[in-house]
Amino acid sequence: MKYLNTTDYNHGDALKVGVLMVNLGTPDAPTKKALRVYLKQFLSDPRVVETPFPRWIWWLILNGIILNIRPKKSAAAYASIWGEVGGGSPLMAISKKQHQAVKNYLSENNINVVTELAMRYGNPSIATGLKELKAQNVDRLLVLPLYPQYSASTTASIFDAVTDELQNWRLIPEVRFINHYHDHPKYIDALTESVKQHWQQHGKPDQLLMSFHGVPKRYLINGDPYHCECHKTARLLAASLGLDKNQYCVTFQSIFGREEWLKPYTMDTLKALPKKGHKHVQIICPGFAADCLETLEEIAVENKSYFIEAGGMEFSYIPALNTEQPHIILLTDLIKTKCSDWLNAEHTDSLKTEHIYKAFIKSFDSH
Repeated sequence: MKYLNTTDYNHGDALKVGVLMVNLGTPDAPTKKALRVYLKQFLSDPRVVETPFPRWIWWLILNGIILNIRPKKSAAAYASIWGEVGGGSPLMAISKKQHQAVKNYLSENNINVVTELAMRYGNPSIATGLKELKAQNVDRLLVLPLYPQYSASTTASIFDAVTDELQNWRLIPEVRFINHYHDHPKYIDALTESVKQHWQQHGKPDQLLMSFHGVPKRYLINGDPYHCECHKTARLLAASLGLDKNQYCVTFQSIFGREEWLKPYTMDTLKALPKKGHKHVQIICPGFAADCLETLEEIAVENKSYFIEAGGMEFSYIPALNTEQPHIILLTDLIKTKCSDWLNAEHTDSLKTEHIYKAFIKSFDSH
């Protein structure tokens, strides 16, 4: 095993606190070829697809069927939103702006950390982001997944990727990991403000849908807290908005495969609401830190058509928090809170032992 060494560090160089902000990822282009690469990485992750049967069977299904059919359809969906927010992939464009906004806020408030942006799937990779931080003499690392609600299929997968990379390093940094912020007061405040701003432009709806990305029901049964954290976010947001139980509902989107996923499904709910007298619906997706395919195309276009075709009259999507100031303040608050002792205390040079070793080797060689 050859480990990644620390060879470009000079004694006296300042050691730093580093933050790796991570989102899901995106293909490099809205093409069948790029989608095949992206989907293969995504759907090969055992955290994403936990098979109840031997893994080799899923490999045959994925490579023999899914990757020969789904990339073309997914490429068309990505092409419909490509460039809609800035340039290229909306998720990437927004994530870059988020990262820059966080960097600016930290700098303006004299919070001495360095940050990098990474994607769990696609580029820039987690391995690349970590190496960039290493090159800046980071010896204390905070990983910030941009997933408010914890799920093994998302948050834990980032942990896997981070530790997989660090296993290749000779000297690993001290590591901390934020695994959720679903009930953080500033997160709820940011969501509340975004909804109220939307109401000022579009009025209050008959029904507010809070749609979260779905996962198989089996994951909940096996102990994943995602379902509970989604409902807690929704309950706190509804209370902050002054909504009673008849004015909002929690649904789950992006269903894949044949097994049962968390219910109710967003699509089925939107088809049923007009028959219940709800003609004006608004939908927010609190689990997404940045707008992406699942919000801009699946919700704002595809699911809107289901509602209108079923007899609905008014439908609007409330954008993700993206680069709104309350969201940036929340993210920087998470960083400050988790790194407060690192930033305030005198830090011991964790590379001292390596310098002693180098000095020893130099002395040894001179003899």
